[in-house]
Amino acid sequence: MRFGMPWPGRDVAREAERAGVGAFCTGDFADHDAYLNLADMVADTESALVGPAIAYAFARTPYAHATALRQLHAKAPGRLFLGLGTAAFRINRDWFGVPADRPVDRIAETVDVIRAWLHAENGEKIRYSGEFYSIDADVRAPVFGRLDIPILLAGFNTRMAATAGRVADGVIGHGLFTHSWWNDVVRPSVERGATADGRTESALEHGWIITAVDDAAPERAIADARRMIAFYLTVKTYDPYVAHHGWEGPVDQLRKAFRAGDMDAMAAAVTDEMLTEIAVCGTTAEARETLKRRAESLPRDVGYFAPPSYLVRRQRRTAYATASLALIDAVPAEN
Repeated sequence: MRFGMPWPGRDVAREAERAGVGAFCTGDFADHDAYLNLADMVADTESALVGPAIAYAFARTPYAHATALRQLHAKAPGRLFLGLGTAAFRINRDWFGVPADRPVDRIAETVDVIRAWLHAENGEKIRYSGEFYSIDADVRAPVFGRLDIPILLAGFNTRMAATAGRVADGVIGHGLFTHSWWNDVVRPSVERGATADGRTESALEHGWIITAVDDAAPERAIADARRMIAFYLTVKTYDPYVAHHGWEGPVDQLRKAFRAGDMDAMAAAVTDEMLTEIAVCGTTAEARETLKRRAESLPRDVGYFAPPSYLVRRQRRTAYATASLALIDAVPAEN
């Protein structure tokens, strides 16, 4: 596998690429755009894989996703990937003003239509007739040529993971993923989806790793990792994951603390077991040992050292990104 990181900006990225970081990813939110950041990533890197992990699938049409990728491919051939996520029901409905029902079925068609645009040869019409999209495009300009850019889906629960195996090239794992969740839930679901579609090639695996390393103040890094875990687990979408691990008690506590606005109590509700199974944090030496121990639970292809972002200032996130460079050789390349 190769290690990567969320886009840390030009200066850190250049140092990171020299140190051996092999991939950078970006994403969407109300104050940043996945494809604008991807353009910076293409311009400011030389050999690393680059792509959204994730872009909001329904904030743009399949045409818009494909067109952005086609333009950026010209400057970074062979280095792009596309990670898509459905986003929450309310984000689709209230932010984007788009239909929010049946996200799993909808994203499966979205992948198909993006591929139709990316795989088009010159002179070909792009046609697609489905439940959510109907495309009949006759682009009379020599701008096409097949592009095989990998498309991955953010697959947390079983149905989306199976859909990733069935229609996409792989899956992007969440920062909460543990050894058990990868091996007992996600990988079997991806394989089940691939088998249903008659696929034989192995699905790609990318995944986030909550990483906070600070040799001068390891207790602060550990606290930031606990707070990030707690914030993620306030979301009820992850209840099957919580039940799988038997963590209902502490998660109930942290959700109560979150509703009360008590961030310290929210972080304190994250048990040592949860921290050990999910995060890589503390001193450099401790983080390296954790990575070695968790080698079998990391994504097979790309693992992103993801600094905690919840109530963490940009400067500290940058420091965490820089500190994570000392972890790149902690896991043998064959893992």
